[in-house]
Amino acid sequence: MIVGLTGGMGSGKSTVGRFFKNLGVPVYDSDSEAKRLMVSSEKIKKAIIELLGEGAYSGENLEREYIAQRIFRDKELLKKLNGIVHPAVREDFLKWVEEQDHPYVIQETALLFENGMRGFYDKIVLVTAPKEIRIKRILNRDKTTRSEVLARLKNQMDDFGKISFSDFRIENIELADTKLKIAKLNDVLLEFC
Repeated sequence: MIVGLTGGMGSGKSTVGRFFKNLGVPVYDSDSEAKRLMVSSEKIKKAIIELLGEGAYSGENLEREYIAQRIFRDKELLKKLNGIVHPAVREDFLKWVEEQDHPYVIQETALLFENGMRGFYDKIVLVTAPKEIRIKRILNRDKTTRSEVLARLKNQMDDFGKISFSDFRIENIELADTKLKIAKLNDVLLEFC
């Protein structure tokens, strides 16, 4: 069974993913794997340079700040970049799934709904948190400005739109509470397998 794990920036989906991993569930982190592929695949690198210019890379390293400044204020550029990276991530994920032997696997992906990927998953888990908590988490994590965070959040569907398309919702405010919710949800998901 393939479970999609999603949530807006700062919701804590990576934290939830780690809790699942601690329970022995294989978790594919799409953001990390996308970054790996953006550096390791010559085909992807070439396409990104054609789209965003030479500044997208410094030697073998991805210039994330340069890319972020370009795409988070230009929805068309973001869409084109996603069109390069997401199919490669999907292909990599499917190969990874074949190597797993757990009753279910999780793909952690931020833009599950925005990219029209609902149909790829047997179940979808949505991680949510109040907007101000999310903003504070992003500010602490990314060392950016509030206006940058708000610009990035505009590129994501709001939680209200995602709830009706999700099978499960985890509100992630207090870590201890979230950990308990994940343990219970793991039991529920195993029943579907």
